[in-house]
Amino acid sequence: MTPKTRIALIREGKIPPDRRVAFDPFQCREMMSHYPVDIVVEPSPIRCYTDQEYIDAGIRVDLGIQDCGIYFGIKEVPLDALIPDKTYFFFSHTIKKQPYNRQLLQTILDRGIRLVDYEVLTDDRDQRVAAFGYYAGVVGAHNSLYAYGKRTGLFRLPRMKYLRDYAEAIDTYHSMDLPPCRIVVAGGGRVSKGVVRVLEDMGCVRMAPDQFLANKEFSYPVFTVLLPSEYVRRKDGRPYRKEEFYTRPEDFESAFAPYAARADIFLNAILWKKGAPAFFTTAEMAGPDFRIQVIGDITCDIAPDTSVPSTIRASTIDDPVFGYDPVRQREVAPYLQDAVDMMTIDNLPSELPRDAASAFGAQLLESVIPELFLPESRMLERATITLDGQLTPRFAYLRDYVDGY
Repeated sequence: MTPKTRIALIREGKIPPDRRVAFDPFQCREMMSHYPVDIVVEPSPIRCYTDQEYIDAGIRVDLGIQDCGIYFGIKEVPLDALIPDKTYFFFSHTIKKQPYNRQLLQTILDRGIRLVDYEVLTDDRDQRVAAFGYYAGVVGAHNSLYAYGKRTGLFRLPRMKYLRDYAEAIDTYHSMDLPPCRIVVAGGGRVSKGVVRVLEDMGCVRMAPDQFLANKEFSYPVFTVLLPSEYVRRKDGRPYRKEEFYTRPEDFESAFAPYAARADIFLNAILWKKGAPAFFTTAEMAGPDFRIQVIGDITCDIAPDTSVPSTIRASTIDDPVFGYDPVRQREVAPYLQDAVDMMTIDNLPSELPRDAASAFGAQLLESVIPELFLPESRMLERATITLDGQLTPRFAYLRDYVDGY
C-alpha cells in the first residue's frame, strides 16, 4: 500500500490575525477521498471555519502536526513555528525583497525548509492559479462605499466584517438606496472583477469611459472600468501598445486627469509595476479640478513607490479609513471636507474569510494538489523559493536581500 502524504493545515499566527484557511472542511474531505493524503488541522480559536466544523466533516484536529510533510498556511508563519526540513505553502511576501520579512527568509533557509509561495504558483501561460484577488476586490469596493456613505451621510452600509458571507451582503445591498455618484475603477483582472460584482449588486450602472466623461449629470449611481489604454498614454505621442507599456512603463505618463475631474470615488484594482506613472500627483490632488472624495486603493502599494501618492500607509480592518490632506501632504482624521478619504486595507479578503477561503481552496484543489503527486511538477518548481537550505535558481536574485545588503 502506498504511504499517505501527511498534510497539516496550520493556524495563523501573524499579527494582526488572519481568519482565512487554505481548505474548508468539505475540501479536506474531498481531498482525502481522491488522493493518498491524511490531513490534520491544527486547532485555532480564530479560524473562519471552526475546529468543530472540521471534526464534523471527519477531519482530525490535533496539536500534533510535527510528523507531517507538507504544511499549508495563508500568511507568513511565525519564526518559532517553522519546523525544519518540511515543505510549506504560504504567502511569504519576500519576492519583492520586503525588508520586514528578511529574517523570515533567512530562517527558512537556515532550517532547510522548502518554501512554495502561492504568489508565484503559475500555469504554463504564466497565469496565477491561486489568488485572493477577487475577494480583495469585493471587500475593497464594499469598504470604499462604506467610507463614502460615512463621509456624505447619504446612506449607511454595515462593515463587511460583521456579515457572515457575501449572500448576507447582497441582502443588505438590495435593501439600500445608493445615491447618484460617479465611480471610476482601474484594472481588468481578478480584483477588478470583484469590484464590478459589488457595484452591480449595489445597483450601479456600468458605462463606457467616454460616456462616463460626458458632460451631464446622472440621477443614478454609475461606474466605468479603465484599462491601461484609457489611463496612460505614451510620452512621445505614439499610439498605445500593451506590450510596450508592460515592458517599458517609464515611457508612459498618466492620462487619468479627466476621470479625476468627474469621479466621486476611485477604486484602484491594478497590478502596478515600479516605473509606471502614478495616476496623479499630490499637487494635482490639491488642485481645483480634482473631484475624488474617496479612494479605495486595493492595490495598496505604499508611497513613494505607488500608483496613488496618498497611500502613505495601509489601514486596518479595525480602523479602515484615514484622511489625507493634499495641501499639507499628511494624514488627517477621516471624513473632513478638505481631505480625501483613503481606504487602504492590505488584507481585505480577511473580512470575508469563509467565501474567500473556500474559493481559494477550490483553486488549490483544481490546480495545485494534483501536482503534488506528479514525478516532476514544473508548476511547483517555478514556485519554490528555497530548497535544501538554498535559494532556487529562479530566486537567486534574493541573495543580497537575504545577506542584508
